[in-house]
Amino acid sequence: MTSRNGLLLVDKATGMTSHDVVARVRRLFQERSVGHAGTLDPLATGLLVLGIGRSTRLLRFAQAETKRYTGAVRFGVATDSLDADGAVVGEAPVPDLRAEVVAAAAVPLHGDILQIPPMVSAIKQGGRKLYEIAREGGEVERAPRPVTIDSFTLAPTADPTIWTFDVRCSVGTYVRVLAADLATNLGTLGHLVALRREASGDHEVASAHTLDELESLLERGDDPIAPPLDFVSHLERVILDDAGVRAIGQGKRIAYNGASDDAAAVDEAGELVAILRRRGETWQPDVVLRPVS
Repeated sequence: MTSRNGLLLVDKATGMTSHDVVARVRRLFQERSVGHAGTLDPLATGLLVLGIGRSTRLLRFAQAETKRYTGAVRFGVATDSLDADGAVVGEAPVPDLRAEVVAAAAVPLHGDILQIPPMVSAIKQGGRKLYEIAREGGEVERAPRPVTIDSFTLAPTADPTIWTFDVRCSVGTYVRVLAADLATNLGTLGHLVALRREASGDHEVASAHTLDELESLLERGDDPIAPPLDFVSHLERVILDDAGVRAIGQGKRIAYNGASDDAAAVDEAGELVAILRRRGETWQPDVVLRPVS
């Protein structure tokens, strides 16, 4: 096994699970320690943020980032999964969908709202994942969850039943549910027919590579892995001298006059050493990426 460590941005293809992507990356990089932030359903394409090596411990920072998606919703048909991979469970007439009508229906779905998670999801209830219960034909009551929709815009296509959309939302948002709720507001049914994650925080799919591209890069000897510091570029930064690096590696607290609750500790070469968390007047290492030398 290698000792690679850092951030990898993958442009996921449709039809693959996020686990499929992780498994292929493990084989490509010969690295067992690979994880991802923010699961994408098989239908979805686009940005999947991966951590390699010790940087898997930084995935929680990517998980918490605001996401941006584009896609398309088809009105008039509902499926059991709320997307095109599911079985049709209902049909309804589609009203005259003028732009101002659709925009008005989207207004209540902006800001801080509550969403009921879909049955076809990995959320656990009673020790079982909801999709496992759904596969058996069951359904359980799900508590609404708070999410934030920063923007949600839609545009018509040549097919009057299909509209494209662009949404920026908080972590935990189910865009499938957003599309279905929009259809309800319009007096009809609906489901996703396309979904693409364009961005997660400062990371954009334009900077990502497909799995085939990654394989080609590795064959040429190129390294597509970004440094661990790219996971936490938004955090306040503190530069440590050699003594500070050793102290952090030993789990000791340090004095630092920071303004936030978390900080990225880097050495004098600019490499990430640890994530620090405020504890009163001192800072305690929360995630240590460099062992004591």
